[in-house]
Amino acid sequence: MGLMDGKKGIVFGIANERSYAYFIAQALVREGAQLAFTYLPLGKMERRVGKAVESLGITDPWLESCDAGNDEDLDRVFTKLGEDFGSIDFVVHSIAFADRDYLKPDMFHKTPRAAFTQAMDVSAYTLVAMAQRAMPIMPNGGSMVSLSYFGGEKVVPGYNVMGVAKACLEHTTRYLAYELGDQGRNIRVNSISAGPFKTLAGAGVGGMDEMIAHQEKKAALKRANTGEEVGNAAVYLLSDMSSGTTGEILYVDCGFNIVGL
Repeated sequence: MGLMDGKKGIVFGIANERSYAYFIAQALVREGAQLAFTYLPLGKMERRVGKAVESLGITDPWLESCDAGNDEDLDRVFTKLGEDFGSIDFVVHSIAFADRDYLKPDMFHKTPRAAFTQAMDVSAYTLVAMAQRAMPIMPNGGSMVSLSYFGGEKVVPGYNVMGVAKACLEHTTRYLAYELGDQGRNIRVNSISAGPFKTLAGAGVGGMDEMIAHQEKKAALKRANTGEEVGNAAVYLLSDMSSGTTGEILYVDCGFNIVGL
């Protein structure tokens, strides 16, 4: 038996086989979950995500286009999800965006209003938007998990406006956890603060190689975390094993966050 046997949910954010969302989906499939997926309606993303999902051993996947910054897209996806699945038990929010022109050292002070608000909207507000639409099809409660990074707590040169957006995401997690856990809703909301990782999105952050090398040198375990480790942590937070855990930021960074120097 798997930890997620009988559980159904949706994963936002797979871009390819290097995405944290991919490793989360991989772990969920291993533990018996039934999954739905979305892809960003841009370029070759449908084919790329479809290929990644196929590599998980899923044939004829539930796969819908979705720009999470578009309310009509979210309405359509969650309406169809409810019609096809009946109800769900979890949501994985593994999406973020910021204009890469401003994800470089000494560029934060040059961030224009439009780039700032877009980063906040896509990287943080979308968690609220998803929660609004997920609640009606989570009558038995459940769990939501998002992906953060230590740059939301401390300054990481080059992470810039994305760090500000992650700080917002983490506190959004706490406020949602407080409200969604009440009134009989019983929905838990947590976030995983994972180490730097060369995802498709992460490649746009200036100095990513240096960030990873720094973690390998300074982290308590003297290495970078793996995607599989993040996937396993997500299974814990999405399963009944974490029934008493909500509003938390779970670090999966090999102990990097505990080190001062």
